[in-house]
Amino acid sequence: MLVLILMLALLTVGTAGFHYIEGWSWFKAFYGTLMTVSTIGAEPENELSHAGRAFNVVLIFLGLGVVGFAIGTLTQAVIQSELGEIFGRRRMEKEIAKLKDHFIICGAGRVGRRVALEVAARGLALVIVEQDPGKAHWAQENNFPIIVGDATSEATLKQARIELARGLASAVTSDAQNVYIVLTARGMAPRLPIVARASEEAAESKLLKAGASTVISPYNYAGQRMARMLTRPNVQRFIDLALSSLSDDDLDLQIEEVRVSERSQLAGSNLGQVDVRHGLGVIVLAVRHADGHLEFNPKPDQAIVPGDFLIAMGDSQKLKELESLAGV
Repeated sequence: MLVLILMLALLTVGTAGFHYIEGWSWFKAFYGTLMTVSTIGAEPENELSHAGRAFNVVLIFLGLGVVGFAIGTLTQAVIQSELGEIFGRRRMEKEIAKLKDHFIICGAGRVGRRVALEVAARGLALVIVEQDPGKAHWAQENNFPIIVGDATSEATLKQARIELARGLASAVTSDAQNVYIVLTARGMAPRLPIVARASEEAAESKLLKAGASTVISPYNYAGQRMARMLTRPNVQRFIDLALSSLSDDDLDLQIEEVRVSERSQLAGSNLGQVDVRHGLGVIVLAVRHADGHLEFNPKPDQAIVPGDFLIAMGDSQKLKELESLAGV
């Protein structure tokens, strides 16, 4: 803007000067100014009087200053943009190279973006893989680590450090592409939890055969949620409140799974002895054992064993205290 203002001011001063000093028409004065500023120096400069030549000398120096300033400013802008992009890309590559126990999100569409926001809201590490530069721009704007590449490629997933990942979400819009992503990921990480998106019901079985741990259909989920809002609105609102980490509700309520580690203070005790309900104000809804068996509404004599997952409900601070007791 400053360059544009200076250029307009220079043309205005030059045009007015030639008009009043030499008596030229406005167009001829404007044309003469352009000849001087552009350093061409053709007619009508050769017609100048002594006063006109003196004014033209001043105009030449002013023009050189403005043009030099414009070139310097534009060059600086280009260099800063290029260097910022280069250093930003290198910084992101270093950040991705350090990832461990993170989540890989394939696809930065509407579903992938929501997954990324939910994971980030819980303070967990993630990396997004997206082939479309336009969609990848969203991740860059939100400071999410992003790999612009094909998620079906082993090289891309290796760059995302899939061997050290905690889980993978395949959320691209194409069911066929999701199948390829799941196949590639499962081949590289046999024990990795993989959640895949399915747009069509027929794709669910294919994704499960390809190696997906869980398949989610956004359309089925949306239909179920709409039906619950119509038939059981208060139940659905409670579920949304308890499960959403992005809730703006004043009631701080969450449902979390807390793994009991070997060094946990809870290991070897039972729920009655620990009494987290009165001690922490946290309700243990269920216990999932290491073999996958789920104990719903566990009794007070339910033993707490390392490797168990406590499905607990309470406010976020109390849940963090429970995680600390569990050795997290």
